[in-house]
Amino acid sequence: MSLEELTQLAKLYYVDGLTQEDLAKRFSISRIKVGRLLKRAVEEGIVEIRVRHHPRATQALEQALMDRFGIQRAIISVDHNDLDSQRELLAGLVASYLDRVMVDGSLVAVGMGRNVSAVSHHAVSTTQRSASFVCAIGGSYRGGEAMNADHICRRLASRFGGDSETLYAPAVINDERTMRTLLENDTVRQSLNKAQRADIALVGVGDILEDSNMVRMGWFTPEEIASVRALGAVGDIMGYDFVDIHGQPASTPLQGRVIGLTLADLLRIPNVIAIASEPTKVTGILGALRTGAINTLATTQSIAQTVLSLAQATEQPGRS
Repeated sequence: MSLEELTQLAKLYYVDGLTQEDLAKRFSISRIKVGRLLKRAVEEGIVEIRVRHHPRATQALEQALMDRFGIQRAIISVDHNDLDSQRELLAGLVASYLDRVMVDGSLVAVGMGRNVSAVSHHAVSTTQRSASFVCAIGGSYRGGEAMNADHICRRLASRFGGDSETLYAPAVINDERTMRTLLENDTVRQSLNKAQRADIALVGVGDILEDSNMVRMGWFTPEEIASVRALGAVGDIMGYDFVDIHGQPASTPLQGRVIGLTLADLLRIPNVIAIASEPTKVTGILGALRTGAINTLATTQSIAQTVLSLAQATEQPGRS
């Protein structure tokens, strides 16, 4: 059976609801062979099996997050002991959500990081659209594909349908004069302007650790990160916009070194989807939620519960 026929068989079974007996008759093969072909469709990546909570199981938790932080939606995955598996489980749910909310003409600004990259690997759609995916941050030669929004944009465009636009600039600039020159460049400015007009933004939330992605990529030194933490920063949005636990911008000497969307830009985008699957990011998630820039939070059940508990414990007088 060709890959096209295998895809059609899988679609009829998983999407259209035909039984294995129906498929056996339609394709003039045995039910045993139908079962083998459906298994092959999973093994070859034509079909992805995703596990999520029953909607009623997390409804109260999702509502609690929406009520406390004023977000539009919460996407909660089941917990898994293995961090890589946890990331994949959550990415599958975000990919499904994107498939539901994107339409022809959607403009999606794409950040970087392992969680955002995982979404692009899980993107599967039977509806091809004329969407546009644009880099929300410049590139880096370190860190591989997961740390380059350009690679993620291209994969999302190929999976969902549409085109991708690269931000032709490095992510980090240490020289202020070079930074100004790049921001004034027509090509860079047009890409950033397009990202600022996005309908949806797909971003990660980072933690402030000496072994964080920002340190591994050489953006900042472990000493710089330690100093940022000492100044009250608990996390970052998009890899560099540092915030404290109350959602206020953390004034640090590392600000203004990255070419990409800012927190102010994210506040103007209708649906900012923040993804975080690691338990070390609890305080960063809380800080990010309190900025008001996040519209959709994607995380795990245990992390969501911890964030809510921490929010209550750190609530400031006059705030809710």
